[in-house]
Amino acid sequence: MSENIEIRTIIGNRNINTVSDTPVTDPASGAKGLEGSNAFVCQRSKLDTKTSALKKSNRYRSRSLSASSTDSYSSASCTGSSSDSDDVSPREKVQKNSAGNSDFCVRNINQHAFGRREIEIAEQEMPGIMALRKRAADDKPLKNAKIVGCTHINAQTAVLIETLAALGASLRWAACNIYSTQNEVAAALAEAGYPVFAWRRKTEEDFWWCIDKCVNAENWQPNMILDDGGDATHLMLKKYPAIFKLIKGAITKFPTNALRFNSRYRNSRGECNRSSSSISAVERWQADRPAMNVNDSVTKTKYDNLYSCRESIIDSLKRSTDVMFGGKQVVICGYGEVGKGCSQALKGFGCVVYVTEIDPICALQASMDGHRVVKLNEVIRNVDIVITATGNKNIVSRDHMDKMKNGCIVCNMGHSNTEIDVNSLRTPDLTWEKVRSQVDHVIWPDGKRIILLAEGRLVNLSCSSLPSFVVSITSATQALADRII
Repeated sequence: MSENIEIRTIIGNRNINTVSDTPVTDPASGAKGLEGSNAFVCQRSKLDTKTSALKKSNRYRSRSLSASSTDSYSSASCTGSSSDSDDVSPREKVQKNSAGNSDFCVRNINQHAFGRREIEIAEQEMPGIMALRKRAADDKPLKNAKIVGCTHINAQTAVLIETLAALGASLRWAACNIYSTQNEVAAALAEAGYPVFAWRRKTEEDFWWCIDKCVNAENWQPNMILDDGGDATHLMLKKYPAIFKLIKGAITKFPTNALRFNSRYRNSRGECNRSSSSISAVERWQADRPAMNVNDSVTKTKYDNLYSCRESIIDSLKRSTDVMFGGKQVVICGYGEVGKGCSQALKGFGCVVYVTEIDPICALQASMDGHRVVKLNEVIRNVDIVITATGNKNIVSRDHMDKMKNGCIVCNMGHSNTEIDVNSLRTPDLTWEKVRSQVDHVIWPDGKRIILLAEGRLVNLSCSSLPSFVVSITSATQALADRII
């Protein structure tokens, strides 16, 4: 009887304190149970020591990122790509598709079958762009177009790329974000013969190299730009002004591009600086060539910005942090369509939502939607999540991050990676700890840590994916803009 009691005690403690997968000994087999008791006690002793050390190191670790949850990558961390962290750069590999073509640079061309499957699934949810492809394919309205593309490269963008090709365009494509590329989709496009230069988690040097390969290609002269954030336009203006003069038109998707384009060639008074010959060339180019900002179209802002972001912000935060939303205090910087979508979603999940906004009309909208409009400094010490959605720069500064509470989650829903002053965090006094793909803990000397997602880049494209249906509307708008130009 005493043996059985002792066995049950050991087994009970083992269930609570160990993580071994060893089957539990049946209490009915007395001798067998006692035989393994020393092993159980030893395991428990070792684990107690490890647990004590873990508690010390994780004194400031957020509950939303427990020790168990940080041991593995999030389900969206690679978006189907398992080789993001290969030591060998794709630039050092010699790859060819099945046709023997090597005019591309992707992580792994052998992933093309998986990427093709992703594209086919996206096509089923993108009726608008597919209808345009079917309707205009015979006419080939873009047969003389040679387009340099710089956008996110995912399944939805692949549908746009193949639609533009079906309409007759010649294409060269790079990624506008170092984290948003789906490696298998890039491989599928390369296998299909498209010159694609993109892979997930490339360096800044690789980023500009890829765009350069699209702009300055042998025996190929671009005459159009499809540029999400202005990077291809910027490089062409700075490095290849002769090529830029031959561009017939440009299309952008985000207001960031327009802001960069205007600010680059205007002085502090808002007047064109006419002392530079290159600026005069830009003015002449603008005078007789169209440049379209798709973000000015209601078919982009009222659908993609609002409905896509409303769903993807929740998906991104859940996949990357496992955070419980109920009762969390969230501040959203900016109450445009993106900010509206994020606030609706988070309020629906039980968050207390604060909004910062400089536009009085949007600020009044936020107030009438039931949110408290504040200055960021008023709430920064108490909020659990900070989301930027302005399209501007240095919205969240180092001073703001110094004031944040331990475990505060910081992310960006605007296009550029400049909304959060991430560079100010790369100082000797702060420690960076990577806990999973796209999730970094930035640790202060006193042990406080904030949770930075995607290094301040677009969180919904870095940590999750987008609903194909709403992206179909944006893609169709871009394709129609190409056709008009």
